[in-house]
Amino acid sequence: MKIYLDYSATTPPRQEVKAAVQSFLDQSWGNPASLHHWGNRAALALETARLQVAQLLNASHPDSIVFTSGGTEANHLAIFGVTRNYPSPQHLIISTVEHSAIAEPVRWLENQGWQVTRLGVNAQGRVNPLELEQAIQSNTVLISVIYGQSEVGTLQPIEELGRIARQRHIPFHTDAVQVAGRCPVDVKRLPVDLLSLSSHKLYGIQGAGALYIHPDLAIGPLLMGGGQEQGLRSGTPPLPAIVGLGIAAKLAHHELAEEMTRLQTLRDRCFDLLADCEFLTPTGDRLYRLPHHVSFVVQSRRHCTAGLTGKQLVRALNREGIAISAGAACNSGKLNPSPVLLAMGYQEQQALAGIRLTFGRETTMADIETTARTIKQVFAQLCPQLTSIQG
Repeated sequence: MKIYLDYSATTPPRQEVKAAVQSFLDQSWGNPASLHHWGNRAALALETARLQVAQLLNASHPDSIVFTSGGTEANHLAIFGVTRNYPSPQHLIISTVEHSAIAEPVRWLENQGWQVTRLGVNAQGRVNPLELEQAIQSNTVLISVIYGQSEVGTLQPIEELGRIARQRHIPFHTDAVQVAGRCPVDVKRLPVDLLSLSSHKLYGIQGAGALYIHPDLAIGPLLMGGGQEQGLRSGTPPLPAIVGLGIAAKLAHHELAEEMTRLQTLRDRCFDLLADCEFLTPTGDRLYRLPHHVSFVVQSRRHCTAGLTGKQLVRALNREGIAISAGAACNSGKLNPSPVLLAMGYQEQQALAGIRLTFGRETTMADIETTARTIKQVFAQLCPQLTSIQG
């Protein structure tokens, strides 16, 4: 038995994506900056992918899409692209539940003298828009709030937050890496100026991402050189990965509504099946939540699970052939409390015991039922005084 439930970490490339990438490698492998036939074919592939990503986001101008090497670089381009426009440090606003790809560059800026306000969240991980209004200063030059939190699944009130930023004429960025391709994202409706996404979160291949930039916003480059990607990201683009991103975006755009509903059904069933497991406490917001995401903290009961970390439960399930994650995959190699769970009010021991189960195209209801049953069996083994397996 092999069950993969770690789709927030990465998704397996779709067959259509692999076929398109192989075809590109066989026929269109030229440098898109070259003027000859091979370059023209490569340039056409690049611009086709740009259009496909723009359509996923309902962006009017394909040129508003700048390709990067992934979500981390897209986030860096957003943060540094805005802040490098200022000769002296100003003021930034982020949340306390940002991915490290935002939190770390902002911490670096803070060390360079920038003022940073980190918006707190409630117990479900949601930012209060009123607190954003109160945090804005006369020298606030950028607001960045994650759209969908990768560890606890909570969706932020991006429309409200973005509207506040727009009313004050402050650029607003959102890290939508977990959202794009899973939930509708319409940049004509959403008041966002910058939005990051990643290919391998929506069944493309690793090595490509994109930043949407509102046509009225001017930002500076992250990488300088030959002037590719409208001068914002120099270097020959990773075309095979970008082609894969384009195909993945096209497929996600066409299938999104149906797949989102299916994932929500799996998500809610998983929560229901584990509701009677006394060792698990759900985390995140149940209503405002990513459609594919289930998360818990492992709670100590009857001293059976005292000291049990999320990583230990991940290893136990892995031995049973089931892949889940301890918090965010980017942090799962470190035995440190989750900053996200700490920000939500959990104690340090609880913040070491976060787990998430994330679903995708290959996940079935049978997978959910098998996983829930196996989790209860694992706890029964850890607590032999239990006379029967719950549920």
